[in-house]
Amino acid sequence: MVEGLHETSYSFPGQTDFYRGKVRDVYHFNDRLVMVATDRISAFDVVLPRPIPFKGQVLNQIAARNLAATADLVPNWVDQVPDPNVTIGHACTPYPVEMVIRGYLAGHAWREYRDGKRTLCGVPMPEGLKENDRLPEPIITPTTKAHEGHDEDISREEIIKQGLVSETEYSQLEAYTRALFARGTEIAAEKRLILVDTKYEFGKLGDTIYLIDEVHTPDSSRYFYAEGYESRQAAGEKQKQLSKEFVRQWLIENGFQGKEGQSVPEMTDAVIESISNRYLELYQQVTGEPLDKADYANPGQRIEQNIKAVL
Repeated sequence: MVEGLHETSYSFPGQTDFYRGKVRDVYHFNDRLVMVATDRISAFDVVLPRPIPFKGQVLNQIAARNLAATADLVPNWVDQVPDPNVTIGHACTPYPVEMVIRGYLAGHAWREYRDGKRTLCGVPMPEGLKENDRLPEPIITPTTKAHEGHDEDISREEIIKQGLVSETEYSQLEAYTRALFARGTEIAAEKRLILVDTKYEFGKLGDTIYLIDEVHTPDSSRYFYAEGYESRQAAGEKQKQLSKEFVRQWLIENGFQGKEGQSVPEMTDAVIESISNRYLELYQQVTGEPLDKADYANPGQRIEQNIKAVL
């Protein structure tokens, strides 16, 4: 088994700043960003101790495909993809909220609903729903964007009241979010998948709002297999899904939900390999073709050379 790419630490000519996120290493160059998708993996807002081979490439290439497929709906930040793990694009000022949109009652929304809540981020949810039921219409449930720790649910009204986003711009973000989700739903259906929920991040450059970060990847989205969805719901069975929810479930089963005092369970080689294989499966299901695996003999060196070639 190859070892995943845990982090990068480059120093490029003209580089002005560096930021290490949960998954990505971001190099700043005044008006543009170089974003390296590493193989780090996070769950419950915690970066797990071992990287997952090929995960970064899977996310970066799915995102590149989907950003290209939605560029007619909203401008996006991408300029070029010079390496399987790298995207270069416009340096935008991010909005401090993430636009989460849900078409089905799953994940966090279901856990809140199961615990008796019937309003999420100020949006009412009807009575009588079961886990993974389709919602009457997609709902937008934003979160604050935390640099560290947990993102927090927040309502449209609170976002505007706090001045995080102006009402006019927030209305535009909502419109973009609904259009992107509709397009993502269409693309998923072509692959016999259901786009259950996802999140979008936006930023601003000049007077223009841009779609930034990743789009419709298994890290930012949840997918169900369309085939058998109705029969599984009718029988009260779990849905077969494509997302990193399987990682969360493995952590929960091993006593970890990111809460204080909890320790991440041991990630053995067998666990790492199984997660890597799931990401390769995700790529094939979402794109319709197997991943052309990048050279892992020295991924850090390969990435550095490909970035330098285009700077």
